[in-house]
Amino acid sequence: MNTLNPKNLAIHTSPQNDLRLVESDIPSIKPHECLIHVRATGICGSDVHFWKHGHIGPMVVTGDNGLGHESAGVVVRVGEDVTDFKPGDKVALECGIPCSKPTCTPCRTGQYNACPDVVFFSTPPHHGTLRRYHAHPSAWLHKLPSHLTFEEGALLEPLTVALAGVDRSGLRLGDPVVICGAGPIGLVTLLAANAAGAEPIVITDVDENRLRKAQELVPRVRTVKVEVMGETAQEVGERIVGVLGAEAKLVMECTGVESSVQAGIYATRFGGMVFVIGVGKDFQNIPFMHMSAKEIDLRFQYRYHDIYPKAIGLVAAGVIDVKPLVSHRFTLEEGIKAFETASSPAAKAIKVQVVDN
Repeated sequence: MNTLNPKNLAIHTSPQNDLRLVESDIPSIKPHECLIHVRATGICGSDVHFWKHGHIGPMVVTGDNGLGHESAGVVVRVGEDVTDFKPGDKVALECGIPCSKPTCTPCRTGQYNACPDVVFFSTPPHHGTLRRYHAHPSAWLHKLPSHLTFEEGALLEPLTVALAGVDRSGLRLGDPVVICGAGPIGLVTLLAANAAGAEPIVITDVDENRLRKAQELVPRVRTVKVEVMGETAQEVGERIVGVLGAEAKLVMECTGVESSVQAGIYATRFGGMVFVIGVGKDFQNIPFMHMSAKEIDLRFQYRYHDIYPKAIGLVAAGVIDVKPLVSHRFTLEEGIKAFETASSPAAKAIKVQVVDN
């Protein structure tokens, strides 16, 4: 376990919107940390956004920045104060490390995703986990059952986003639900909503390939292809209602695209909720008085907290199968090609993962 590859490769970007394969020293570990050989990392839309646009809201790439936060791997070394892990343990990495100070209200009250001093690996200025070796606090590692793969372990991170959305939105058995967007987050939200007993379910997208994937994952789901041109958001919303068979009690918006948010609002029933998971532009227009007249709630989600154990349990028990989400695999040395694939509509990618054996 102590024989390490001397090349600690990683994928970085910068304010120049470039993408580079870099090599750095193997990190030393603090007493409370473990050195992880990262075996699988998924490319998230936020990674592509930081590369292409240099920021997400107030989070701005101001220097050299390593990407990646959907990771699983194996422990290769442990710090002297670590007692609950040993070399060889298979782990998923929770990448939001809060300050945990007793004076921090979000940490003290269990809402550590709101910690103002959180270190979230891959969010500037903190390097991400898309690298061969990464030092990680042991308190934010989660042991994986032996039968789960590293790929499944890496997919737990987007699954936690979906599960947090299901929890916070209050989705209940038999609720009519619309999911806007059949990208990776939309599809994993579909899996979570299906497991939670939503019925009926409609999922929307502009890409027929992704809608077909949705029906492969959940055969009973109904689909609506959104035309980029020629339809108003209200017309799309009306079409969604026609396919659903009723106005939605809950719309889970997974794109952040203004027109999609609007369509979701128009598909929502009186007293229903539009729950936004997707990341979009800083300022957006919404049908304000329509929402007011129908008492539609608009809610949002910021990352997640206390959800990894639930995600591991659901995947380990076979309640949710995330394996079919991986459409492309690349080696760490092929990391730049992996990003190009993840960002190209022509590639028809669902979830691109970078693996290192």
